[in-house]
Amino acid sequence: MKTLHFGVFEVMGPQVGGTFSWTHPLSAGIDYLDPAHWIRMARIVEDAGFDFLFFAGGYGYPIIGDDVSRVAVEKGINFAGADPDYLIPILAQHTSTLGFVVTQSTGLDHPAQLARRFATLDHLTGGRIGWNIVTGASQNAVAEVFGHERMVPHDTRYDMAAEYVELASRLWEEAWEDDAFVADRATGVFARPDGVHRVVYDGEHYRARGYFGTPPSPQRTPVLFQAGTSPKGRAFAAGHAECVFVQGTTPARTAAAVADIRRLAADRGRDPELLRLMAGMTVFVAETEEGARALESEFDALQTDEIVAALYAGNTGIDLLALDPDRTLHQVLDAGGPVGQMGTSNIERFLGDDAPTVREILDQLRGLGTRGFRVVGDPVQVADRIEQLAAETGLDGFLIEPAFEPADLQAFGDLVMPILRERGRIAAGVPGGTLRARVTERAGGDRLGDAHPVLRASRVAV
Repeated sequence: MKTLHFGVFEVMGPQVGGTFSWTHPLSAGIDYLDPAHWIRMARIVEDAGFDFLFFAGGYGYPIIGDDVSRVAVEKGINFAGADPDYLIPILAQHTSTLGFVVTQSTGLDHPAQLARRFATLDHLTGGRIGWNIVTGASQNAVAEVFGHERMVPHDTRYDMAAEYVELASRLWEEAWEDDAFVADRATGVFARPDGVHRVVYDGEHYRARGYFGTPPSPQRTPVLFQAGTSPKGRAFAAGHAECVFVQGTTPARTAAAVADIRRLAADRGRDPELLRLMAGMTVFVAETEEGARALESEFDALQTDEIVAALYAGNTGIDLLALDPDRTLHQVLDAGGPVGQMGTSNIERFLGDDAPTVREILDQLRGLGTRGFRVVGDPVQVADRIEQLAAETGLDGFLIEPAFEPADLQAFGDLVMPILRERGRIAAGVPGGTLRARVTERAGGDRLGDAHPVLRASRVAV
């Protein structure tokens, strides 16, 4: 029986998923600027047996027309955000096994800057860090904030990302030999000069000719996470990611995405079963199904069409409320709209022969936002549904997307995780001290390994 892996999807903001919930009495999300809030959450998550705490992030925000969405500002819908990188060293001091995954875009700085940042975090956490690789989000807003004249085209962003990851990985993996860091007080030798190497990289988008000054960390390369189910995103994930987040829409569509990514990984010479594929999941659980349904109803009552439209515009550049509600999204294509440059997977899911109308999209996304599967019930019902979804989709685990944090995370940890553990769906013990060993379930599996396509490519380049 396959074990399942669990993470918690978070942002350093008042709420996740582009939905509205921070005003609910059970939610402490508005305390997101208080380190004590996150320390409490990290302890709850670690005690429950989650593998990692995942932070989404970025500089974008929802734009409606030519300006920021007023609803996004008023309600804090993907607008209020701080930088979670600085939380990680604090949380690492209050946990011992929990992993931390942070999101960094490949298009806003040089790979050498990111490489030093993540090497530092890997040292400070004792090898418990992961990098969620994104090519950008809300690119129209990001272009404005950074003063770019236009958005970088979708496919070009992925071409840039491939070079970005390869160069960063070469800095982590090739700049220092394993025994080059000496730190010998008696001899005064800090490092062996013949064990530290210049990295030379000449790409179309990024170049480097120099030394990487940060000694190797426990994992060297952070665990590589990636999200994106567009055709280009799937291809990138198959060639680069160790953990892949796919969109949890319907079991059938998710299963198709999972199978396609594994096929693409096999085509690149990778063992497709070594990839960990996960999807988001919002869980309303209580001692009784009636209690869980009540929580779900209270959450749904907070959502509006305006909130849905603000989130969707931020992700795709499309204002649903400006469209004909009785027609499908094909009206945007027919008018030469922005389809294909932002939120591709969140657009393509609503196209095709069975495409819903705009009115139906608003109804479908209300209370869902960018969230994945929704599961509601008593502890046994929730555990049963999780196992059923894993079987139907081929997924290796789920990211729990809290609605009323951290109360619902505590409930999930207290009520559901023990059942899954008893059924053998949660790995017993931790195979190693690093995040990579934990998610791969391989004792001593701390390193990326030469078989990874990124490092195979760099060996050829050398």
